[in-house]
Amino acid sequence: LLAAVAPETVKIRAFTGGGFGENTYLVICGDSSAAVVIDPGAAAAEVVPQIQDEGLDLHAILLTHAHLDHIEGVSEIRAISPDVPIWLHADDQKLYEVAPFQAQMFGMTATPQPPPTNELVAGQRYEFDSCALDVRFTPGHSPGHVIFVAPDESFALVGDVVFSGSIGRTDLPGGNMGTLMESIREQVLTLPDDTELFTGHGPPTTVGQERRTNPFLTQHYGGGHL
Repeated sequence: LLAAVAPETVKIRAFTGGGFGENTYLVICGDSSAAVVIDPGAAAAEVVPQIQDEGLDLHAILLTHAHLDHIEGVSEIRAISPDVPIWLHADDQKLYEVAPFQAQMFGMTATPQPPPTNELVAGQRYEFDSCALDVRFTPGHSPGHVIFVAPDESFALVGDVVFSGSIGRTDLPGGNMGTLMESIREQVLTLPDDTELFTGHGPPTTVGQERRTNPFLTQHYGGGHL
């Protein structure tokens, strides 16, 4: 369990696990019991007892994208909440379905996960209790990657689009560097500089920090191209 700073109205807890060091997030709406799990990966087993012990009301599994390390724990969350909706962008549906093949690419094995039940759409607002997350479409790392942004823009859960000092890889099937850079410029760097970014790997960062110091971004911000 990583310590995660969050706004007063939302509690964000990060759990890191697996060979890829992927971050799974448990997002709780203030003092209520309403919660969502974002990108349940190898650390999903650590999330389960927190949901159970605290009696949380799990509203959804939200997926930024369908790479194996971000979905391999879906079944573990579903085991304690069999009817919880699984949300994924349609453009990553095929990627989700070939999770076992993804594993083979890395010399691993994986079982198929429960199929997504709901489709994330760019511009929609996902609400749980009094909290909400806005969906922004950010392809490039994968065809159907999305990020989840707080309506007040104080934080965003950005999956594998951008990291502290780096960006998502684009050498996997469906990746495209030009598309990723456009997504970052239009959907991430347009957020306020103090927006906290909870990433799919590594520690949290801020928009301003990445704008000023990320070697992949400094030369491209403001409309520059690769």
